[in-house]
Amino acid sequence: MSHAEEFERLRPLLFSIAYRLLGSVGEAEDAVQETWLRWDASGVEPTSLKSYLSAIVTRVSIDVLRSARVRREAYPGPWFPEPLLEDPYEEPERAAELADSLSTAALVLMERLSPLERAVFVLRDVFGFDVAEVASAVGRSEAACRQLASRARRHMDAGRPRFEVDRREREELASRFVDAVREGDVDALRELLAADVRMVADAGGKGPLWGRGMFFGVDHVARLVAATAPSLAAVGVVLDEREINGQPGVVVRDGDGNVVVAMTLDIADGRVQAIRSVTNPDKLAHLGPLADGHALLRRATRERRRG
Repeated sequence: MSHAEEFERLRPLLFSIAYRLLGSVGEAEDAVQETWLRWDASGVEPTSLKSYLSAIVTRVSIDVLRSARVRREAYPGPWFPEPLLEDPYEEPERAAELADSLSTAALVLMERLSPLERAVFVLRDVFGFDVAEVASAVGRSEAACRQLASRARRHMDAGRPRFEVDRREREELASRFVDAVREGDVDALRELLAADVRMVADAGGKGPLWGRGMFFGVDHVARLVAATAPSLAAVGVVLDEREINGQPGVVVRDGDGNVVVAMTLDIADGRVQAIRSVTNPDKLAHLGPLADGHALLRRATRERRRG
């Protein structure tokens, strides 16, 4: 097997590590490409190529994450990861860890960790690398890595989101939610939303927003969604049910199929607990051609006022 073939075999794993560290599809792809360039130029033939390349992509991602922290601290409004429709890496033995760590809520929570804590947590708890491999990847002693992992787990456990365990029930509830949105049925929405439901949008100062992009409570969210849906439908908007970051979601498209919004649903205890939307066009470009979200919002607003 050639170097290129060996690398391609491990590319899904490397991307999955990088994406969980960076929360960006583009940055993760760049980190994987940089990993290939470094290995190809090194002439090294490691005993474990998986461990070796995973260490490189982790170091590259840590460097990117450190430089990105200042930008994220100055980010206008809430920050969410770029929506990911499909995780290319599968490992049946760690399916639960991989799914939980991919959710929008978990990736937002990981933003509270230091770059080293995040790297240790992802490698050790999510992908199951042993402590020696983790220590080699992050350049710290095994004892230091155990401490980093312990701190990371405490942070994650304190804020870890809850999700519906039964996948079928979760998907069924999500479909009922989408149907209620399409119909503008406020009573149906009230039955599906948690009392303290949150609806939050990441526009990054570039995408369209209803109001300030943050709404709380079942009555407020249900009324807003029910009032908005008909006007959006009137200007040709369609709801494309998709799994996003391992959770039920919707890609909102205009009449030509161009992407407007990507939305994920946190579902637990038989209710939608949170609705998280990404409207920042910079974070949606990898999903396909983009609509002019601001123009669409203006048209929908005019329709709503006429109605």
